[in-house]
Amino acid sequence: MKLWGRVLRPLLSCPERIRGAQGSTSSSSGQSHVPLAGLWSATGLVSHWTEVFKKRGIPEARESSEYIVAHVLGAKTFQSLKPVLRTQPLTPWQLRRVQELCSHRLQRMPVQYILGEWDFRGLSLKMMPPVFIPRPETEELVEWVLEEVPQSPCVTRAQGGPLILEVGCGSGAIALSLLSLLPESQVIAVDQGEAAIRLTHKNAQRLQLQDRIRIVRLDVTLEGSWTHLLPWGPVDLIVSNPPYIFHQDMEQLAPEIRSYEDVAALDGGEEGMDVITHILSLAPWLLKDSGIFLEVDPRHPELVSSWLQSRPGLPLSLMAVRKDFCGRQLPGHDRLSSAALQLAPLS
Repeated sequence: MKLWGRVLRPLLSCPERIRGAQGSTSSSSGQSHVPLAGLWSATGLVSHWTEVFKKRGIPEARESSEYIVAHVLGAKTFQSLKPVLRTQPLTPWQLRRVQELCSHRLQRMPVQYILGEWDFRGLSLKMMPPVFIPRPETEELVEWVLEEVPQSPCVTRAQGGPLILEVGCGSGAIALSLLSLLPESQVIAVDQGEAAIRLTHKNAQRLQLQDRIRIVRLDVTLEGSWTHLLPWGPVDLIVSNPPYIFHQDMEQLAPEIRSYEDVAALDGGEEGMDVITHILSLAPWLLKDSGIFLEVDPRHPELVSSWLQSRPGLPLSLMAVRKDFCGRQLPGHDRLSSAALQLAPLS
């Protein structure tokens, strides 16, 4: 995702990037912005729609128009288009298609949903609303897991690799990325949303990884839910990008997020800890002896530490914290700042 990751990232804790619900979320279909008949090149269309988006207050106006035009022309990025494709006239069908997709952007639909796909650590994944769109900071979480796996004391299994549990699989980005980079690993991926389960299935088949992943619809906040996972455990690692936004911060999210993405994948309750605490509580029942990796809010390390101290009977310890950098973003989102936690069972 090196090329795709240069633009935008989601929203929260970098205060200067919090714009809230600015701009209209109920725009027209954009018919008044249809380019007049004539010889329109890709470069000309990008310039045209960039100006339209700017006037309508659409974030990342140029990036949005570049991605849409490139997609219609069969490329992932405008920069990757051959020079001749940038200057030659588009066909009437291509012109209508650009208009159609740009009208969705005027409605504040995220570019990932408009294109129907997005890259995550080099994997091309199908995207569809309302399933949570994977963020660049989640790539950093995967990188941390990959750094730690060779050092983990997991018992060698018949497959020769770790058994990983992902809680809240969404599009399958984390699970499938780990499977692709750990050839002998296996994953149990759970999510409470039917749309997420279907999309993870599609992406696993798309990447031909379906034989090494078990995808289960499961709400870990329900009492006794972990018992459904016991027949397949114990697991060597637990990885999760759970809902971690503080409820009071939900209104500050950009319209792209609030209007299109699943609120249940974002809202973590009053202190963003609702799902996090359930994951920590079920870990001793499922986890062997390696660890838990969580993407969280930067305020959570202290909250998690206090929560664990108040439960001395829970054999878990906060081992390390990493904070991501307020840099990259995703088209159609403000910034979601985050941290990552590593926890391990007490020996």
